Amino acid sequence: MVATQHYPPDASTTGVYLGAIAEALAADLDVVVLSGSPNSARDQGNTANLTVVELRNPSPPKRALVLRAAAVSLFALRMFLSVLWRTKADDLVFCVSTPFTLPYAAVLAAKLRGAASALLVYDLYPEALVAARVVARTSVAARILRLLNAHLFRVLDAIITIGRDVKPLLTAYDRVSPDKIHFIANWALLPIGHREMRPDNPFRAGRDAKLVVGLSGNLGFTHDPDTVFQAARLLKDDDRIHFLLSGWGAGWSGLQASQKAVGLSNVTLVEPVAEHQLADFLAAADLWIIPYRAGMLGVSVPSRLYNLLAVGRPIIALAEPGSEAALIVEDEGIGWVVPPERPQDLASAILSAAADPAATTRMGRKAAASAETYTARQALGAYREIISAAHARHQRLQQPRGTA
Repeated sequence: MVATQHYPPDASTTGVYLGAIAEALAADLDVVVLSGSPNSARDQGNTANLTVVELRNPSPPKRALVLRAAAVSLFALRMFLSVLWRTKADDLVFCVSTPFTLPYAAVLAAKLRGAASALLVYDLYPEALVAARVVARTSVAARILRLLNAHLFRVLDAIITIGRDVKPLLTAYDRVSPDKIHFIANWALLPIGHREMRPDNPFRAGRDAKLVVGLSGNLGFTHDPDTVFQAARLLKDDDRIHFLLSGWGAGWSGLQASQKAVGLSNVTLVEPVAEHQLADFLAAADLWIIPYRAGMLGVSVPSRLYNLLAVGRPIIALAEPGSEAALIVEDEGIGWVVPPERPQDLASAILSAAADPAATTRMGRKAAASAETYTARQALGAYREIISAAHARHQRLQQPRGTA
């Protein structure tokens, strides 16, 4: 039983990954997907073992925090009832940590049915809310979520993370066994291969002589696009460098407001491109920035990074040492790691890239090569293995003593 708010045809990163995971699990198991995405029940996948059940739910704008809180609470309630109704003791319930209310509902229903359960951690709450300054670390909401987490993490049969920096935060909870925590990296959703700079690329038009610095993707509460804008402001008189900024979410609205107020000539804002244009758009920049707020270590991981590797571009990660983004960039030698929320340091890294274009291009080629180590085949095989093992282990533990 796969419980998720996002599922194809939802084209979000979460939706695409969950669709692939569900189909991979269906190669060995009968899989029922409980989806919160519109029209998802129309596409049952390519496997006879896969059934998709759509749970309709309102989706208010991200800035409507009260309405969104009500919507995710309603979704959690509907998911709880659906899992409780459909699940049997010999099943396994697999859910994702987005929205943050989902795991508590799905795992509670699984527990009541005596079924196994597994969680895929994308963002860790309340830590993500604290780091994004939505709630205070000592607030009542944060304390309640930590109490719920303490029980949730103990009863799960498997916890899968997509960042190596998440495990210490999980094991900090009392009686959470490290043995149940597994790391599976995400993978590129674009064909892998270094893209040469093409003068006919529509997103790079007129900027062939410049170092184009890109920013793209969801700019939510865990990201800090303002540091990128401030670095552009510091470099506004350097005619070698141009910024190509795109995205969505609260941070994108902030960038639009900043550019409207200041009007930097070295900045171009581009609305999010269609899926079929994404590879060209990512190939239009010489390097890309992934900007996190301070305090994101182990809290939020960079799914967008793998597509940037796939097109063969170096990366500047505004991230703390030991974070998944920093580990990949440093281990592979494909860019720079800059402390979060430090525009001057970011500007210095960009100047380093501009000073040696040949070295920057070499790092891009290395990035494309490193993307070959993050494949869907490898990741999906690991999901099948871990889920099957957790299911089998749970069944053994449920057997009465003395039985075979």
